[in-house]
This record gives sequence, C-alpha cells and structure tokens, in this order.
Amino acid sequence: MRNDIQPNERAFSSKEVAEEVAIATPTVRKYGQILERNGYEFLKDGDRRIFVQSDIEALIALRDTDKPLDDTAKDLVYQQKERVEGSNETDETEIAIPDTYDNLPRDSKQLKEILMFLANELAATREMNVQLTNDMSQLKTTVSRLQQDHHIISSTIGNSAQKTNAKIQKLTEQQNLHYETLLQQEKQKSEFLQKEIQNMRDEQKQEWRSQNDFNKRLEEAVQKPKGKWERLFAIFLK
Repeated sequence: MRNDIQPNERAFSSKEVAEEVAIATPTVRKYGQILERNGYEFLKDGDRRIFVQSDIEALIALRDTDKPLDDTAKDLVYQQKERVEGSNETDETEIAIPDTYDNLPRDSKQLKEILMFLANELAATREMNVQLTNDMSQLKTTVSRLQQDHHIISSTIGNSAQKTNAKIQKLTEQQNLHYETLLQQEKQKSEFLQKEIQNMRDEQKQEWRSQNDFNKRLEEAVQKPKGKWERLFAIFLK
C-alpha cells in the first residue's frame, strides 16, 4: 500500500488528469499501463486508477521525455520507491475527492463508500457514453443512407426529365414534319385546282368564241337574199 500520499491530498479522475497534463484520456491510460508494467503503484478503486499530484508529475515526465518510455517509467518507479521508503506514515492515507476534499470525512470506510459511489457513477456515465456513441453511429449511418437515397432519387428524376424532354423534342419534330407534309399536300392540291379552273376557263372561252362565230354566221345567213331553205342549209354547212 502506498504511504507517500499527503493527508487529505486531492484525487483526480482520468479526464481531469488529461486536461491537467494536456494529453488525451486514452494516452493517460496508456501511460498508466506503462508505469504499472514497470512496477509503479497507483491508488485504485477496483480496476479504476485514482491519480494524485505525484502521479500527475510522473505522467508529465513521460510526456516530456526524450528517452524510451519504459526507461523513463523505470526511473519514475525508482523515485516512487524512494518516497515510500522515506515516508514515516504507517496508517492508510486519506485522499480527497475533487471539489469536496475540504469537507471529506477522515474515516477510511466512509471514504471507500464515497469512492465506490463515484465509481458506480463513472461506470454509469461510461455506459451512457457508449450508448450515445452507438446512437451517433446509427444516426450517421441513417444520414448516409438518406444522402444515398437522395442522390438516387435526384439521379432518377434527372434521367426521367431528360427522357421526357427527349420524347417531347421527338414528338415536336414529328408534328413539324407532319405539318410540313400536310402543307405541301395542300399546296399541290391548290396548284392542281388552279390548273383545273384555268382549263375550265379556257374551255369556256373556246365555247364562247365558237358560239360567237356561230352567231355571226347565222346573222350573215339571215341577211343574204336567198331562199328560205338555202339560207338555213348554208348556216349548217359552214
């Protein structure tokens, strides 16, 4: 058991240590594992590490070292053993929970109960964070699926619009061609009718000229002093 902790010394959570040392929370766990692997001793509540100021200084030393992490961890373990051996404290040391260390009870049993309560709260918070992470992942999947559906629908609408425009253009061309064909046919019919009318007029003029010639011959025959029958025969013989 560590006996290098000062009375009523404040304890820090992993998140608080991460903010204090300016590293990520997973890095705090990584450094803690490296230290323990080389013999460093943390105060623990179950499997959860409880950090004090000397532990924070050890993490800072790991963060700033230029040597391999295991070599630095061994040096820190040696320093911790020296502190433990030089300490005259024989009783179990009390530590303070963040923001409550001024009024923390000195009874180790009560302290353990408080730490257990905080551990349960932390476990519940972690479970909630896991649930929130899963919900966020599902939300991202849903958003991605909706974006894909939107893209498919947009593409389908675009393709349908293009096909519709192509059909409209084709129908318009067909209608224009049909209109031009009808117009040409009507023009041909009109020209034919005009020729027929002109032929009819020419025939009528020819008939009028024939009728005029006949009338003139009849008039001339009537005026000549011939016999009645001779005059009539002369008209029809001409």
